[in-house]
Amino acid sequence: MIKENILSKIESGKKLWCILLDPDKTELNKIDSLFALINKSTCDYLLVGGSLINDQKFHEFLKKIKSISEKPIIIFPGNNQQISQNADGIFLLSLISGRNPDLLIGQHVKSSFKVRDSGLEILPCGYLLIEGSSLTSAVYISESLPIPSNKSDIAAATALAGEQLGLQFIYLDKGSGAESTVENKMIKAVQETINIPLIVGGGINNQEDLVNVWNAGADIAVIGTAIEKDFNNILLFNPIND
Repeated sequence: MIKENILSKIESGKKLWCILLDPDKTELNKIDSLFALINKSTCDYLLVGGSLINDQKFHEFLKKIKSISEKPIIIFPGNNQQISQNADGIFLLSLISGRNPDLLIGQHVKSSFKVRDSGLEILPCGYLLIEGSSLTSAVYISESLPIPSNKSDIAAATALAGEQLGLQFIYLDKGSGAESTVENKMIKAVQETINIPLIVGGGINNQEDLVNVWNAGADIAVIGTAIEKDFNNILLFNPIND
């Protein structure tokens, strides 16, 4: 079970990191060379998803990587069609930072039976978009205002409400291509407020950024753009205690 595995690692004091792959930004003819690096890396999980993926391409991509990945695969869905049996779990994202009802519950209703029948391990996750210096795809597609980067109290209260509603993970995200990570003050405030795993993504471009996010309080860090730019960057990221 993915959740049990994550909790066990966190309880033992381990900091985790994931690679986020967007099928639209990953060429199929480079998959084998990419996974030679991923399988050799210290990453704990592989996330797959994106905002504009063609449904057929999504399924083909997952089927291909499922056959060669040595890492557990978790779907990080950009819409309610990104569901496939060729994964191990799915972060069922509820955009609790915004007021778009379609992304709070609407999309979930439409896909509920499909998710159930997929056999995937369901990982309910409160998703918080955090303001960055530029407009990200996640903000544009979601039609939702992000939480201002200097409003740590709002982020903490929102995350706590998500936990009280029964969500099992909280994800703070600056979005793909963010120039900087979520502010340390906000990460710390959220981590000190909730009792469920905290995931942070966006703007983690090197090992220094990774360690900074972990030290601020993140249990799990997610890295995408830095690896999209150069697959070899995978081997630059390592656990905090190495």
